[in-house]
Amino acid sequence: MAKLEVRSKDGKKVGSVDVPAAIANAEVAPHALHRAVVTEEANSRQGTSATKDRHDVRGGGRKPYRQKKTGRARQGSIRAPHYTHGGMAHELKPRDYSLKLNKKERRSAILGAIASKIQADALHVVDTIAFAESKTKNATGLLSALGVQNTRRILIVLPQYDETTYKCFRNLSNVVVRTAPTKNPSEEAKCAPFSARDVLVAHAVVMAQEALAKVEEVWSK
Repeated sequence: MAKLEVRSKDGKKVGSVDVPAAIANAEVAPHALHRAVVTEEANSRQGTSATKDRHDVRGGGRKPYRQKKTGRARQGSIRAPHYTHGGMAHELKPRDYSLKLNKKERRSAILGAIASKIQADALHVVDTIAFAESKTKNATGLLSALGVQNTRRILIVLPQYDETTYKCFRNLSNVVVRTAPTKNPSEEAKCAPFSARDVLVAHAVVMAQEALAKVEEVWSK
């Protein structure tokens, strides 16, 4: 079990929270993390790339010149791959790149990613991440109070989607906003829950205390 400081939006310490050993001491398994990242990136591919081979290109049905007695190499079509405007030798066709990741692997990857951030002191817990007005200065003020404003990549984890709060971070190019995991898929429509890849590529993770509780509820058991 690990104890993390809980800070307010002003950066002041307001308490602490106990992180169960299932999360804080989770095994950082490279193979599970690799599988999770590869699966997410593969599933984000559209797979719609398509090119034409020599059979798809229009024309080229006539033999360009006779087979023999020209002194030139024999040719059968002007749409062969080595011709200008010819077809592609190894054409691309639409395909499905999607991969599957079972629940145990996903759990191992997410818990391992979070544990790595806890061990690196890169996980910051805030009592609440919510703003009344959708102004970027609210977001920059929070990040400055936590001392992570100059961090290259920052992951913000909200307990649930809030449009006003989301808009506060939207203009910050180094910030990605995600929500905590939920057992109700309908809540994932507007903002996806964070993944192992989101945690791994972030140099700092700022998580609401309520979001951390949801992580414990969904993944630590």
